Amino acid sequence: MTKTSIPFDPATIAWNKADGLIPAVVQDARSLRVLMLGYMNREALEKTLISNHVTFFSRSKQRLWQKGETSGHVLRLVSIKLDCDQDTLLVMAEPHGPTCHNGTTTCWGDDDAPSLSTLADLAATIKQRHAEPQAGSYTAKLFESGVVRIAQKVGEEGVETALAGATKAANLNDEAADLLYHLLVLLQASGSGLYDVLKVLHQRANAGK
Repeated sequence: MTKTSIPFDPATIAWNKADGLIPAVVQDARSLRVLMLGYMNREALEKTLISNHVTFFSRSKQRLWQKGETSGHVLRLVSIKLDCDQDTLLVMAEPHGPTCHNGTTTCWGDDDAPSLSTLADLAATIKQRHAEPQAGSYTAKLFESGVVRIAQKVGEEGVETALAGATKAANLNDEAADLLYHLLVLLQASGSGLYDVLKVLHQRANAGK
């Protein structure tokens, strides 16, 4: 297994501030939700980098603990950053299943309020339906119809959204939601995705600074 590289020297971490342990904030790399807070020592960090699965030092068990070692709900490592004081890690990961042992998405429970993460969740669901079609799923039927038909649906929804906006119709939000959904399906069917679009927007935003 290839060891993940990190953009800092582990020797610069201020391990001495808390008896060899530093907090590690884990964030969903796709939705940007804050998932949990754990603690790492040098060995846990090394294990995380080698296995590509987030591993902590359990203060209660006094041993290394890989997230999901019993439940299977692992956190696949994407990247790690060290903060400006060299005493806290930001771990970007892809969760496989709920992060909390209580079965919720995060250790602060499930947030039912709409947010930007809702869009990332939808994109993830669409990706799963593409990989694992389910009987009766509208998304699966769209993928079966082919990319041309999906593109047509995006055009239709775009026109309906534009008309709703131009006429100040009460269903503008509904039409816009339909457009976003079908656009995400088209991206997935075309081998792209929400993250790829965000990268383009990020590059354009930086170019305009």
